[in-house]
Amino acid sequence: MTRRDTPTLTLADIAERLGARLVGDADRRVSGLATLREAGPDQVAFLANRAYLKDLPDTRAAAVLLHPQHGETCPTARLELDNPYLGYAALSRLFDPLAGRPPAGVHPSASVDPAARLGERVEIGPNAVIEAGVTLGDDVIVGPGAVVGADSVIGAGSRLHANATVCHGVVVGQRAILHSGCVIGGDGFGFAHDGARWHKIAQLGGVVLGDDVEVGSCSSIDRGALGDTVIGHDVKIDSQVQIAHNVQIGDHSALAGCVGIAGSTRVGKHCMLGGGVGLSGHLTICDGVQVTGMSLVTNSITEPGVYSSGTGAMKNAQWRKNAVRFKQLDDIAKRLSRLEKGRDG
Repeated sequence: MTRRDTPTLTLADIAERLGARLVGDADRRVSGLATLREAGPDQVAFLANRAYLKDLPDTRAAAVLLHPQHGETCPTARLELDNPYLGYAALSRLFDPLAGRPPAGVHPSASVDPAARLGERVEIGPNAVIEAGVTLGDDVIVGPGAVVGADSVIGAGSRLHANATVCHGVVVGQRAILHSGCVIGGDGFGFAHDGARWHKIAQLGGVVLGDDVEVGSCSSIDRGALGDTVIGHDVKIDSQVQIAHNVQIGDHSALAGCVGIAGSTRVGKHCMLGGGVGLSGHLTICDGVQVTGMSLVTNSITEPGVYSSGTGAMKNAQWRKNAVRFKQLDDIAKRLSRLEKGRDG
């Protein structure tokens, strides 16, 4: 389906699908979604962040998806929801130009091993490679140049974008999305040193991804050394994330770009790791932990909550003064302790 084929919907259709309260012309037809500032008269806009309230009075949108508390200030038709951002997520899928596109079948240039098992309505793009023993579930899409290694399983409804790589012996759940350039099941970083040189440790485990997992472009999830690297259901992984061997990530967790997790660390359910967060190896992070961007975690976390490390950006002259004081903190603490002991005496 091309963008020219994007469906048009009435506001009544949208309200019914979202469970929203419609105020306005139910028969008004729209064909897309845009921001408050950029939307035209045939598009729906949304307001989910108060920072954009300033754009509401001047919007040209046919309708605006918003919270009821902002309804009276909306100059056009409105679709009221208690969680407009969640409504925006659902609405975006209605206008996705790739949704509903009929499968194109197996491209003549694709290499599909005769021992592979393909489900119904599978699509395999140009120059893709499906090796022996692979199982592709119903409605799986393998994009151009993507590779699925021997004996791997891709669950129903999953999509591998162009040049995604699933190595041998990997299990991917249903409705997964693997973006271009990601590598699932590459070797973990395992080497033994004899004092002079490194000796490779064969990585004998695999990777298991749960249902509804999404992995961003150029991210890597390494296979286990012994046993599997395990990613739970509904885990969302941004681009350029590194997950080392034998890491376990609990259901419904989210990792922003450039997160790095060292080997054998366990991350709980419903955790959120901000951009650039680093987790040392062999740690345990309990459920419900949020780590803010660019933090380094070197010890296990046993209580849910928000955790941070590092310092925010400041002028270099101020940072240099503070860096000197950081080095003096231990001496200051010892002097303070001596003063307190002297006062108590």
